[in-house]
Amino acid sequence: MKLVFDARYIRPEAPDGIGRYTKQLAWAVAETVPDAWSLSFLIHDEAQRAELPPGANTVLFSAPASWHEPFAARALNRLHPQVVFSPMQTLGTVGRRFHAILTLHDLIYYRHRTPPRDLPQLIRLGWRLFYATYVPQRLTLNNADVVCTVSQTSKREILAVRLTKRPMVVVPNAPAALPVDAVRPGHGDVVNLVYMGSFMGYKDVETLVRAAGELGSGYRLHLLSRISKQRKRELSALGAAAELVFHDGVSDAEYARLLSDRAILVTASLDEGYGLPIAEALAAGVPAVVTDLEIFHEVAGDGARYFSAGDARGAAEQVRALRDADAWEACVAAGRAHIARFSWAASAAELWRAVEALVTD
Repeated sequence: MKLVFDARYIRPEAPDGIGRYTKQLAWAVAETVPDAWSLSFLIHDEAQRAELPPGANTVLFSAPASWHEPFAARALNRLHPQVVFSPMQTLGTVGRRFHAILTLHDLIYYRHRTPPRDLPQLIRLGWRLFYATYVPQRLTLNNADVVCTVSQTSKREILAVRLTKRPMVVVPNAPAALPVDAVRPGHGDVVNLVYMGSFMGYKDVETLVRAAGELGSGYRLHLLSRISKQRKRELSALGAAAELVFHDGVSDAEYARLLSDRAILVTASLDEGYGLPIAEALAAGVPAVVTDLEIFHEVAGDGARYFSAGDARGAAEQVRALRDADAWEACVAAGRAHIARFSWAASAAELWRAVEALVTD
């Protein structure tokens, strides 16, 4: 029997949340293939091959944002899979002759409908139409056999608005094993505030920039992801009183180096599906200061300090509180204990259970 795993969301040059989820789950799934199964990965870029386990069987496929995507099932039928898993919900399933597991990470885009700025204009238009009502999503998800999501919080939200009649499985995000040797700042050291995430409106990076201004000297805000020139100008103007460092994309090695250097992971997001950077930071012994969201409590527990959404002064106060050595150590210890409940091995096992259930029912 064959499982086809859609790995086309891996972004070798600029990892993002979906890409990191795809890559880490792909490795864990590859390490736990049951005896009766074979595993193939869809890629659309040869560079993605190097991000997968050595010797992985790959199939070059169209890009997920191409016009071919609504008709993907026709091409997938020729691979003769029993099950296809996608870490997104946009894979075309009409006419499929296989079981399909599609993933809806969260409901953010129903509350914050502005599409990512780096998408083609036609895709941006389609995005707005898709998220204008729940109907397209219901049709998409109900054409799968199983709907996957990444947290209990998201599962509750999806069920609350009756987005699908299909069985749901939670395959959680989990922290990657980043080579971090975290160092707590001493007296007089600069504290590095690290933000890993996009610059879309609901991420509210403006609050982080204002908080950095409140903190003043002794604090440096690192903005890691790729950023447009316009957004960079906007944030630079807002953060005239802050020390900002725009990295415009980082490798995993650079990300680990920054987390190792007297760092606090920060996010002011107004909404989130999981918060993978928080999980990675906690597993590495790095404390977090984050908005007071239900999902962040699920991910971080007492391993983070919380502030109200949009409250830059409150964010700054929580950062300052971690200058105390005892508060820092308590936060780190609580974070490590809490995040230990999440692992990619456990997530892969959950996915394999869902896959095998489809062919035995």
